[in-house]
Amino acid sequence: MKLVVVSAGLSVPSSTRLLADRLAAATGRYTSVDVQVVELRDLAVEIAHNFTSGFPGRALSAALEAVTEADGLIVVTPVFSASYSGLFKSFFDVLDQDALTGKPVLIAATGGSARHSLVLEHALRPLFAYLRAVVVPTAVYAASEDWGAEGLAERIDRAAGELGRLMEGLGSGAGAVRRAEVADTAGAADKAEASVVVDTDTAAAIAPRSLDGALASADRFTVIPFEQQLAALRP
Repeated sequence: MKLVVVSAGLSVPSSTRLLADRLAAATGRYTSVDVQVVELRDLAVEIAHNFTSGFPGRALSAALEAVTEADGLIVVTPVFSASYSGLFKSFFDVLDQDALTGKPVLIAATGGSARHSLVLEHALRPLFAYLRAVVVPTAVYAASEDWGAEGLAERIDRAAGELGRLMEGLGSGAGAVRRAEVADTAGAADKAEASVVVDTDTAAAIAPRSLDGALASADRFTVIPFEQQLAALRP
């Protein structure tokens, strides 16, 4: 499976990249992954040009394609002004709005003080929930004092395990179908008409007599047009 790591660190070496690498290595212990790292620092100019021209450059286009096709993501940003960095947000602003639908994402951040740890829940998690990604329960924040201290390795391992197991689940046959269903849901609300799959036994107990013919199917599940259901409920 393909794991893409998005790092928004600016310095070299970068604690943000270091955390990203440790998370990727830990995930590899739970599931077999092919890791690709996207360094946003190298794409800053192309991201800015994309905003003004509407077209991504070659390197940015390749990065966007990698994120879109990934089976899972690890995203790590430094904390700027109590939130994610502008470069980090800009990259996901130019990404197609449906690219992360149903995709497992592990969120992480680095900062100079432990006081900024809530950036994970107040900024990153809402952002990826809006993009309809599946964010793993454990997020990882690393302050300057966390490196070499107790607790960080355990948080990394727990989060990586959750991501690995989620990638395995969504990569299976049933999981792939579920991801397709999640993607289709985004456009379902725009359709004027819809059909509903009804459990035959349940529907037989609650449906009016006018639906008896539709429920006579030998199949366990019967598709009943939405308009027919509305008509049956009218007095």
